[in-house]
Amino acid sequence: MYIHVGEDVMVRTDEIIAIIDRDTVQFSEEIQRLLKQKDKDLCNLAKGSYKSLVITFNQLYLSPLASSTLKKRSKKYSSYENLL
Repeated sequence: MYIHVGEDVMVRTDEIIAIIDRDTVQFSEEIQRLLKQKDKDLCNLAKGSYKSLVITFNQLYLSPLASSTLKKRSKKYSSYENLL
């Protein structure tokens, strides 16, 4: 199944590796390094500030939707319980 992660972007639930809230992204040095390394694969879907980072096998998305909202959507369409 697919979940809407912002703008007109839908992502397959089985491609999602992690959904991380903004506070964790901002304070984690490891995630900051990942964002710099994968800059060409980063897609900012938030018109203003983002609320979560969605990591898939091929892409990183800065989503305007809260990580809790994305988790609820993923549970609704998937059997994966530990996406966060």
